[in-house]
Amino acid sequence: MAGQRTERASGYRERNSTADRALDILLLFDDTRLVLGGQEVADHLGVARSTAYRYLQSLATSGFIEEQRPAGYRLGPRVFELARLARKGIGLSEIARPIMRELADAIGEAVLLTRRTGPTVVCLEREEADHPVRLSYERGHVLPVNAGASALVLLAWAPDEEVDDIIGHDALPRFTGATITDATALRRRLATIREHGTAVSRGELDEDVLGVAAPIRNSEDDVIAAVSVAALSHRVPDERLPEVEAAVQDSATRITERLKLIDS
Repeated sequence: MAGQRTERASGYRERNSTADRALDILLLFDDTRLVLGGQEVADHLGVARSTAYRYLQSLATSGFIEEQRPAGYRLGPRVFELARLARKGIGLSEIARPIMRELADAIGEAVLLTRRTGPTVVCLEREEADHPVRLSYERGHVLPVNAGASALVLLAWAPDEEVDDIIGHDALPRFTGATITDATALRRRLATIREHGTAVSRGELDEDVLGVAAPIRNSEDDVIAAVSVAALSHRVPDERLPEVEAAVQDSATRITERLKLIDS
């Protein structure tokens, strides 16, 4: 047993530094695991509980995590400060949010700002409309890349080699009966989105949810983000779609123009 543990610890992803272990601990947190226990960390890293505790204490001293007795450890204030600085450094959120607010007020539905990170899409910002029923997409929410209007817009303008790497030739994950899971069919859909300029999705990620998205570009004309409206489908019937698409496209254009003005 001891030999197996030594081998696992020394070969743990071929990464042995304290910094690597600290990052791995932070990456254990997700929507379903908001609190970590010492034994859980020890098992994941393949180290003794006392060693895991030292890593946890180091992170707690730096403010990256904080102890929540008796359950374990949760993310600390330093993580949220870094997240704030990351958004501020990008500058995109500060530019986009006033325009997103106007769009939410004009359309009466929630507005999201998203960007792609490899094979996933992250919700950076959200502006809420005055509805008693709220959708579950929040800041920091990670979305799949093959379903939903904003994800499809971001994938539609991605480089061909990245698209090949992401969707490959195997079946893609299915979320509802309307999700496109065939890679060839998805490529055709992406081509249509590029031609049209916007993406519309009904029930492809969540049943009964409609999304309308348009791309945001930087000064080099690369698509770096998407702005989208997300609503319950019955609140946006087909006859209202042209109005919503035009408003989303206008908002994306305005955000793009302000980004290019700053970069110039």
